[in-house]
Amino acid sequence: AALLWGWLLLGCSWGPGPLGVGAAPLTTASYVLDDAGGLGRQFDGIGAVSGGGATSRLLVNYQEPYRSQILDYLFKPNFGASLHILKVEIGGDGQSTDGTEPSHMHYENDENYFRGYEWWLMKEAKKRNPKIKLIGLPWTFPAWIGKGENWPYDYPDVTAYYIVSWILGAKQYHDLDIDYVGIWNERAFSSKYIKLLRYTLDKHGLQQVRIIASDRLWEPISFVLLLDSELHEVVDVIGAHYPGTKTVPDALLTKKKLWSSEDYSTFNDEVGAGCWARILNQNYVNGNMTSTIAWNLVASYYEELPFGRCGLMTAQEPWSGHYKVEAPIWITAHTTQFTQPGWTYLQVDGHLEGGGSFVALTDGLGNLTIIIETMSHNHSQCIRPPLPYFSVIPQRATFHLKGSFYMVETLQVWHSRLGFESGNSSLFQQLHPLKVLKGSFSLDLNEDEVYTLTTLKTGQKCGCPEPPPPQPFPSNYKDDFNIRNPPFSEAPNFADQTGVFEYFINASDPGDHVFTLRQVVVQRPITWASDADQTISLIGNFKWVNMTVTCDIYIEKQRDGGVFIAGRVDNGGIYVRRTTGVFFWVFADGTYRVTGDLAGKEILMKGVAGVRDNAWHTITLNIQGTSASGLLNGYPLWENVTISKPSNGWAAIGTRSFEFAQFDNFHIE
Repeated sequence: AALLWGWLLLGCSWGPGPLGVGAAPLTTASYVLDDAGGLGRQFDGIGAVSGGGATSRLLVNYQEPYRSQILDYLFKPNFGASLHILKVEIGGDGQSTDGTEPSHMHYENDENYFRGYEWWLMKEAKKRNPKIKLIGLPWTFPAWIGKGENWPYDYPDVTAYYIVSWILGAKQYHDLDIDYVGIWNERAFSSKYIKLLRYTLDKHGLQQVRIIASDRLWEPISFVLLLDSELHEVVDVIGAHYPGTKTVPDALLTKKKLWSSEDYSTFNDEVGAGCWARILNQNYVNGNMTSTIAWNLVASYYEELPFGRCGLMTAQEPWSGHYKVEAPIWITAHTTQFTQPGWTYLQVDGHLEGGGSFVALTDGLGNLTIIIETMSHNHSQCIRPPLPYFSVIPQRATFHLKGSFYMVETLQVWHSRLGFESGNSSLFQQLHPLKVLKGSFSLDLNEDEVYTLTTLKTGQKCGCPEPPPPQPFPSNYKDDFNIRNPPFSEAPNFADQTGVFEYFINASDPGDHVFTLRQVVVQRPITWASDADQTISLIGNFKWVNMTVTCDIYIEKQRDGGVFIAGRVDNGGIYVRRTTGVFFWVFADGTYRVTGDLAGKEILMKGVAGVRDNAWHTITLNIQGTSASGLLNGYPLWENVTISKPSNGWAAIGTRSFEFAQFDNFHIE
């Protein structure tokens, strides 16, 4: 014993991390990894969400090679995050956090499986990893589903038909097999609807599609599954959101797979990485969850929208090509590069004596992967739920490999240390392999570290070229929407916040306005958030102060139709109803208004413009300092309107209500 203490005091450790002379005696503990008495639960994979909503909006218009590099960091096996699961929003035309995503059926008699960008993203993910699992989940639904009610379950057969058509369309038009489907994100579930969804899936030969419920809390779904044997039969996975690494007794009693089907949602700095490292392990250690899915995949939306930069990496500048591979990507790699869905957790307690946790997984073919995290409390707080205090101290962990692992002689070692204040982080570095002597090895662990110890030799950290430097959004920007076969249904950089703005071909136009951008949602959708009563799409730089916005506009709705252009727009996402700015409206009845808000309550100026419906007009908004003026067809219409707030914001276009309207030759300076 005296010799042992001597070794410890001298800081001579058996692990990769040297301890420094004169260090205090370490907490020491032993942990046994054994498969002889059976294994734990089957591992289902680590994933991320695109959508909920419009979180990948700006990714699609990155130029190559940068767009492919970003996709490689997310999906390419043994490269970066190497994700096992991609979960996407089934667009429903409504606001679902950072924007709206278009539905494949805006109206009852309408079907189009090429809208939005989730189809493209799923194909890009599959291209890189054919084994990636795909999940679809709706946040909102087009209005016709509810036949006038803001509720998707009054006509469950209609809703089931709508969701199953999305799954069939994925296969028919994109050769994508959807593996799992959810019910309604973070809202009520209907047992009748879930049973009908299963019946409808089976009727269309989609027996292999599994059902996740209810993407909210553990209850009441777990309790209901225990009471309703028919429902128990059709739900395959209980998915909870932000469970704080804990589950509930009812959920365990169902014997179902338990997933954290949405988690993380934290700013992607080092604290975000600490949060992610902690929950990736502890969701299993504390809560028996065999899959954890991050919201969101990549922060590809304007940063000033809600939950800016809450993605595993950041790609919010398609105009410059700049992106940033954030620390959470490399934390993900610690698990994903050395495990696969279908591997099995070992039965271990998983708590480390000095704080932190470990999990161990095997493929059943002799491979073993151990992931250890020692995240401290203040460096691993997620956005929700609140994190009770705990302490983590430097410690020595000794692992004893038994059963079929006794013969393991060396383990590959991958290590991350989050530096925080010190700034000397090291992310996903390969260290010297660890020798295992007679089934045992020891490791010295400091706080805020992640170790992966594995028999696999396939791990990789790419030494890729640096992306271009960041640049602000161009200060002179034009789009005439003249594109015959656009790769996507939406114009680049426009971020729809209520309604959906799509490329449109005006077959009847004599020539100047054949190709336009059209607002196409004409009834308020079944909402998830508080969509505005007007439609609006944002673009540009939130820091803009002085600007001139010009656009050709075409009101389609007679009598009470109307459109606007705007500047200094200060809000979007789930807060879109409270958006303020400088809004220049023209209406089909020949009048105009200038308002300080999207809702149109704060009227700064009004009068007669002589605009009519079903004709093209050019409107211009000029904002300089505390003054604004407006032009109609190149002639001054109003001027010297005093602007007090907001002091800066985006540009925007939109409509008075859920109505058809067209926009062309958009220009901002």
